[in-house]
Amino acid sequence: MLTTFDLDEYVYRSLRAGACGFLLKTTPPKELAGALHAVVRGDTLLSPEITRRLIDHYTSLAPPVSAPGLTDLTAREAEVLRLLARGLSNREISGELHLGEATVKTHINRIFARLGVRDRVQAVVLAYEVGVVLPRRAAREW
Repeated sequence: MLTTFDLDEYVYRSLRAGACGFLLKTTPPKELAGALHAVVRGDTLLSPEITRRLIDHYTSLAPPVSAPGLTDLTAREAEVLRLLARGLSNREISGELHLGEATVKTHINRIFARLGVRDRVQAVVLAYEVGVVLPRRAAREW
């Protein structure tokens, strides 16, 4: 993407749409030519201004938090936890994963036991705290 608009929203949307990079029209011609060759080789690149903002944003995030029992979750339980954190009901999780509702309930009870939480609310809060899922607003920033 080559543009005059140095806006985070444009960077995000361009990269989500499949752009291999994001450069501003203020990029010197020699650097622009090099950038085109890099993209043809399959590399990706961002303008230095955008790279700086991305690094600043990333380093300002809190380090990942671990929770006892999180690594004990099976792949299926982790999947159920992500859907649970998105607010899906047992029936909706069942439909999404093609499982019986009783099986979903069993997975949820095992998640509660492994994570040491007593209910859905605590499980969802924990999932957000440890980064299993991200708030949609924060996820859209980059």
